[in-house]
Amino acid sequence: MGAARHDPLAATRPAAYSGERPDRAAERAELTRSTFDLLVIGGGILGISTAWHAAQSGLRVALVDAGDFAGATSSASTKLLHGGLRYLQTGAVRLVAENHFERRAVTRQVAPHLARPLTFYLPVYRGGPHGAAKLGAGVFAYSALSGFGDGVGHLLNPAKARMAVPELRTEHLKAVAVYGDSQMNDSRMALMTVRAAVESGAAVLNHAEVTALRTVRGRVCGADLRDRLDGTEFGVAAHVVLNATGPWVDHLRRMEHPGANPSIRLSKGAHLVLKRTAHWRAALATPIDRYRITFAVPWEDMLLLGTTDEAYEGDPGEVAANRRDITQILDEAGVSVRSDQLRPELITYAFAGLRVLPGGPGDTAKARRETVLSEGRGGMLSVAGGKWTTFRHIGRTVMAKLARLPGYSLGAEREPLANLPRRLPLPGIANPHAVAHRLLSDGGSPLTDLGADTAVHLATHYGSIAFDIARLAGEHPELAERLHPDAPEIWAQVVYARDMEWAATPDDVLRRRTTLKIRGLDTPEIRAEVQALLDRR
Repeated sequence: MGAARHDPLAATRPAAYSGERPDRAAERAELTRSTFDLLVIGGGILGISTAWHAAQSGLRVALVDAGDFAGATSSASTKLLHGGLRYLQTGAVRLVAENHFERRAVTRQVAPHLARPLTFYLPVYRGGPHGAAKLGAGVFAYSALSGFGDGVGHLLNPAKARMAVPELRTEHLKAVAVYGDSQMNDSRMALMTVRAAVESGAAVLNHAEVTALRTVRGRVCGADLRDRLDGTEFGVAAHVVLNATGPWVDHLRRMEHPGANPSIRLSKGAHLVLKRTAHWRAALATPIDRYRITFAVPWEDMLLLGTTDEAYEGDPGEVAANRRDITQILDEAGVSVRSDQLRPELITYAFAGLRVLPGGPGDTAKARRETVLSEGRGGMLSVAGGKWTTFRHIGRTVMAKLARLPGYSLGAEREPLANLPRRLPLPGIANPHAVAHRLLSDGGSPLTDLGADTAVHLATHYGSIAFDIARLAGEHPELAERLHPDAPEIWAQVVYARDMEWAATPDDVLRRRTTLKIRGLDTPEIRAEVQALLDRR
């Protein structure tokens, strides 16, 4: 990889390239120009979903985040859209059914181009925490609550399971329970939702930190901010302010009222990404004890392992996977995964995020992923917690809460929920198989020589928007080259991330708009070329 082989900096923005985003100065000017109906502080999936639904309802919406969109918890998940199998043993049948409803809506109507079905195996070992009969009944009930849309949960012979998961440990394996769920790339799903919010009229800006809340007669009516990239200070005025800052939710609540009591507690979840030694056609969900499950999930042509679950009381900005986490994840994965797949040299990336749980005592592993809604002394509404699977439902729930609050003025006379379709699709919705086929079969396409992996990657991460990236690569052939020989991404995605997806730093590109960092391929040379492309905006 080097400048002698290609020069991505030779590409300037094509004159015919439509949909060009304004620069940060113009975006700040838009935010300061008028009073918004709703200011959402926090660009994780809860804030993004609320901004999307609010803009779709006709409200004038602003969305800001101190870091990148989905830059913290929302890009540190297990990448699953699921019903929550473990909730069945607590009797939360209705919760599982609601989760399945949302999962089906996202995977079938909202974002079928960004989510895909995945078969899960629950191995039952001699001496394990659950018996085969119990797990067999559990996966059948689980599939029934999903309307059997992913098949019928059942028990499978270990020999047959080994055919789909070559690295499955079979010593003392009695049976395998089978069920269906779904997976995604969480960063890409979040970015597409930001795009949907903007297309509905929202004004957004990442890397913009709130330094103070604005108040008038004791009511919160906006915020003062600082652009963390160039230090520019500016302000946003709004009728209503929503605090959706995730692990930082209490920090912002104390800006409103220094004496505010804690409303949440935090649980750290760490994951590992490894190179695969064989092709997996199913994922493993292995019970560790009565409440905890460890996952081994084929994802982005790699293997994702995790997660841990422990109380966290440190600075949310400093959460990271440490040696103890890595050891725990490998040890727990070793219950069901053969040691050859768990060699430390196969690890390409380790990351950790924070789950936001309701405040109170108890084991974090047993806590439900409930959404916490509260109203502060100055009228600021705070939302935290919940699950990725229900992000669409949470956005609607917050909108309903806003509509019911007495004394709130949302600008003109509007019905915030009246204009919301039940299953509003995200941008780029298309059959990814058809998109990949067209990318490879179109005569003269610059992607034809790159192989099926690049075409499939673009189709499953952008949907029909992949054609925009292909056109960009066609106009500038140097952008049709791969960022790294061992990754499917091409340089056109970097330019597209810069111009259309608010990427402002190399990590924005390499960690969340592409998978280079997760694959362990973000070399200093690539980072320097990415930075140079970002500087040429």
